Amino acid sequence: MSNQIAMTKYIGAFVDELTKSGVKQVVVSPGSRSTPIAMLMADHPDIEVMMHVDERSAAFFALGLAKATNKTVAILCTSGTAAANYLPAVVESFYARVPLLVITADRPHELRDIGAAQTIDQVNLFGNHVKWFQDMPLPEESREMQKFVRTVCSRAVQTTIQAPYGPVHLNFPLREPLVPIMDDRSKFEGMDTPIVRTEKYHVTLSDESFNRLAVNLPKNGIIVCGPMDEYNANFNEAIVKLAQNINYPIIADPLSQLRSGNHNKQFIIDSYNAFLKNEQVRNKLKPEVIIRFGSMPVSKSLMFYLKEHADVPQYIVDGGQGWRDPVSTAYEMIYCNEQIFCEKLTMLTEDRSKLNSSWIEQWLQLNKLVKDVIVQIDADKLNEGRLIYHLQNLVPEQSSIMVGNSMPIRDVDDFFHSNYKSIKLYGNRGVNGIDGLVSTALGISAAVENTYLIVGDLSFYHDMNGLLAAKMHDLNLTILLINNNGGGIFSMLQQAKHPTYFELLFGTPTDLQFEHAAKLYGGKYYRVETWQQYVKAMETVQNEQGLKIIEVFTNRHENAKIRQKLWENVSREIENRLGEVLR
Repeated sequence: MSNQIAMTKYIGAFVDELTKSGVKQVVVSPGSRSTPIAMLMADHPDIEVMMHVDERSAAFFALGLAKATNKTVAILCTSGTAAANYLPAVVESFYARVPLLVITADRPHELRDIGAAQTIDQVNLFGNHVKWFQDMPLPEESREMQKFVRTVCSRAVQTTIQAPYGPVHLNFPLREPLVPIMDDRSKFEGMDTPIVRTEKYHVTLSDESFNRLAVNLPKNGIIVCGPMDEYNANFNEAIVKLAQNINYPIIADPLSQLRSGNHNKQFIIDSYNAFLKNEQVRNKLKPEVIIRFGSMPVSKSLMFYLKEHADVPQYIVDGGQGWRDPVSTAYEMIYCNEQIFCEKLTMLTEDRSKLNSSWIEQWLQLNKLVKDVIVQIDADKLNEGRLIYHLQNLVPEQSSIMVGNSMPIRDVDDFFHSNYKSIKLYGNRGVNGIDGLVSTALGISAAVENTYLIVGDLSFYHDMNGLLAAKMHDLNLTILLINNNGGGIFSMLQQAKHPTYFELLFGTPTDLQFEHAAKLYGGKYYRVETWQQYVKAMETVQNEQGLKIIEVFTNRHENAKIRQKLWENVSREIENRLGEVLR
């Protein structure tokens, strides 16, 4: 009984401190060793427990929920491979800078490394992919131990939301009996001794450094904004004002959140991936400085552009104090909160809008030229680019769109253009994997009413069991399932030129009938083979609740030809007007 009392006080203190530290939502997977933590979490009035039977999907679900709320979400599982199944989402959380508190139950120390059932080495299980790890001591009833567990809890949560955001892992060894004393009225009582708190801080630069940057800003520069760690409308306004003040174009990745919203879009460049494919354009548009925010954009032609101009000073602004330079072109790492950087630099730079208008005009004219050609995608019947081109008109205001990796994110980069709707785009671009995309979207849908997922058939299959969360929690998610029967992105790569083994090794057609998945998980299903069916389905789902799967059948070989023809037309138009646009 003494062990049960100690465990109840100890875990109760931890759970109570979770709520005091700001954690209100916990995604729990069933298991025996985690029983006392799960039961006390479910009993706490300030915690919402969301059950998810598959740990791998559960972790991605929590990842999506944390993305949508910008708050720490906790995940809890039992010992053994249950904890190991968290790894893919923890890795994504680390590289994408998403706050997750990973709580794993474990066998007590005397049962480790002796062949006990459901026991693996969970100490530092996630290695360098967490910001902090603590192997917790066994429960004790003492006030000192209760203060310790509260302090660790507070520190862990605060660590997840200190820049850069990321995951923290706490491992709890527990002895039997595992059922806490639920009728103990004091199990969540606080302590007289205050628990240590930390304040969120924003890194910034000295006035001397800001002045140096402002004085040395040249006439012709560009701003590159990749995927941002969290949505911040104030940052959007700040970066737009800076661009207007210094007359620099903003190359905006779709996940930068700069293509949608009510901020000024005057200097937003959203078709750069197309015109930067042209070598002459890349050479002619050589900047004198590059200011980059966020992680690396998805565009390959932009990457070539940055590499080819590696001699140009490139300032990488990162409030998370990381090293985001995959193409090794950085001139200076600037560790400063992104919003503060833009606001300070705007204050220190005079209005140059009339001094270097020819530079910005070249970018704007090329952007318009490409968009005038891209509209041709509308002439082809049903193709993947056209689906995305019209997406902003087919989703309601205040929508969130989770974009799958491989072809969907690249199509969004090319065809989802600037608009004034309130649409947020999400993606798992930390490590760019195809796993967990369905679960991440469902996690977002737990916080946002109008949520969409754009995903390919292989990515959908990879996380199909994540659909259970939609049924268990009555979530509202529309899945735009683009089924080209295999890995469509490989049709765009060099592998496609080797047909002998292409289908076996890269195309990997599955010939699955996904309407059965919709039925299995209680969702509505729409089969789309024509453009008219697509538009009707997108309109219909706006008036329906729950899980909706719109499966659009396309041909990856035909889509590759359509894209190739489109980019050839873009290139031809650029060649014809190169002298006129680039002066």
